[in-house]
Amino acid sequence: MQGTPGGGTCSGLSSLDRQMLLVFSFILAAALGQMNFTGDQVLRVLAKDEKQLSLLRDLEGLKPQKVDFWRAPARPSLPVDMRVPFSELKDIKAYLESHGLAYSIMIKDIQVLLDEERATMAKSRRLERSTSSFSYSSYHTLEEIYSWIDNFVTEHSDMVSKIRIGSSFENRSILVLKFSTGGSRRPAIWIDAGIHSREWITHATGIWTAKKIVSEYGKDAVLTDILKAMDIFIELVTNPDGFAFTHSMNRLWRKNKSTRPGIFCIGVDLNRNWKSGFGGNGSNANPCSETYRGTSPESEPEVAAIVDFITAHGNFKALISIHSYSQMLMYPYGKSLEPVSNQKELYNLAKDAVKALHKVHGIHYIFGSIGTTLYLASGITVDWAYDSGIKYAFSFELRDTGHFGFLLPATQIIPTAQEMWMAILTIMEHTLKHPY
Repeated sequence: MQGTPGGGTCSGLSSLDRQMLLVFSFILAAALGQMNFTGDQVLRVLAKDEKQLSLLRDLEGLKPQKVDFWRAPARPSLPVDMRVPFSELKDIKAYLESHGLAYSIMIKDIQVLLDEERATMAKSRRLERSTSSFSYSSYHTLEEIYSWIDNFVTEHSDMVSKIRIGSSFENRSILVLKFSTGGSRRPAIWIDAGIHSREWITHATGIWTAKKIVSEYGKDAVLTDILKAMDIFIELVTNPDGFAFTHSMNRLWRKNKSTRPGIFCIGVDLNRNWKSGFGGNGSNANPCSETYRGTSPESEPEVAAIVDFITAHGNFKALISIHSYSQMLMYPYGKSLEPVSNQKELYNLAKDAVKALHKVHGIHYIFGSIGTTLYLASGITVDWAYDSGIKYAFSFELRDTGHFGFLLPATQIIPTAQEMWMAILTIMEHTLKHPY
């Protein structure tokens, strides 16, 4: 089921069916203690110029905030996607219309997609229990992922180990999988997923990738050469508190769960909390903002744990941070439009990676620097990595381009991971062949 401009989901339901669905959704959400998004819509706005973009940015400053930007206002060539609560729809649509801002409805009712997602997960869970097999084509909870990690490490102890690099704000373990064929402090590649907790496709892609590495070693010549010379580290759940919260309470939660005395709003955007460019354009000082940067660089334990681990290791050569959505592959900088010193090399490598990805399922990704391809974003992972001497630093935005947004159906997990693998392999091979 796919939201289409002007159409969206659920258009075939009668008014009585729709009323019944609304009642059922409220009862189900209340029973599970989860936030209900019945009637919430995702609107897509195409701004004509900077003036219209400014009008959209003004919506973020409203208190209380009335919209949740899924694709923030960046430049006229990029669409703006925003979730609007049902209670605010009339006012927000009137605002858009009064300012001549054309919009379409990408998702007509978010709760319909959430109910489908929950039902699919429940069905998969029953199947996994009956067959004792983990489904790589399903979404999973934090507990299920951590249990899978333990089993995975046990089954592949000759190559895989589990490292606890720290604790989250709510004291959950922050875990990293290490893939190694021996040796110590070898050149290494870092991959992280799920720094924004609602981006479930990233965790699922990371899990599939981990399985792919152990199954392809010794069969795929490129991967085998990489692992003979380098180690690969994968952090499947970079934001465990936020991810747990997306399952227990709010599926659309983005930040971590840290709190500060005297501050009502919860959470920091972990991808604005890094030292490189901290506090600059594209981050927010308002604790209620989705891009709130935190009180200081590395103030969040989830970020500090990665910084400490990578810095102590001292020999990481590539870093890949996986996000969703928009179908992009990007490299530094996000904090400015200034090109990095090896910009041409990163551009050509991104071009090759996107070409390899496209060959798998014909999916088109755009590529370039973060600042010129997406928007200015300061205090982000890949900028920190690059400024810390990691020459090959990349950020992916996985499927899709907005029809489902953060609620990508589980049927797209494996195709997404398959095409992503070819892009990752391209980056890793280049890293191996161009030592520094």
